[in-house]
Amino acid sequence: MTTTRWSSMFLSAALLVAAPAAMAAMAAEGGAAKLERDSRAALQALYAKVPGAKALGKEATAILVFPKVTKAGLMVGGQHGDGTLFRGGKPVAYYNTSGVSYGLQAGVQNYGYAMFFMNEGALQQLNKADGFEVGVGPSVVVMDEGRAKSTTTTTMKDDIYAFIFSQKGLMAGLGIQGNKISQIQPK
Repeated sequence: MTTTRWSSMFLSAALLVAAPAAMAAMAAEGGAAKLERDSRAALQALYAKVPGAKALGKEATAILVFPKVTKAGLMVGGQHGDGTLFRGGKPVAYYNTSGVSYGLQAGVQNYGYAMFFMNEGALQQLNKADGFEVGVGPSVVVMDEGRAKSTTTTTMKDDIYAFIFSQKGLMAGLGIQGNKISQIQPK
């Protein structure tokens, strides 16, 4: 094996070992009050930038906001973030999102996302057995700013709409990834 291949394998293995500890440290940074505050501020910033999100928020049964998700990887990657579920404008539960990916990828990126649950059935899927897996169950429509501007609440008929916002950093590549959302009890 070449030195470059060994270096890549070592770095990927180190990431797999270090990622869970780093994710646990991120989760322990603050308690429920800080998570709620950060989630509420992120949602307000999204509303200010994307008026369609604000209109959708008025129609949603509940909104799950992850103010900061960190994604890092070199061939093998991981992502993690904590968020707040708002119902009627009040926090009702807390969740984390985590996932792994494998493929041609390198970098570190922070971003946030909000999921707008449009009906009770979609919201009930969130707490099924082992957590909600994005891509399994109700349909999730990822909205970009262009699509959000041309969509009205009368044309929206899907179960869940997701907005990604505040992207910072650089993450490049192609990969196979899974993302799971599970309820937590913040400290």
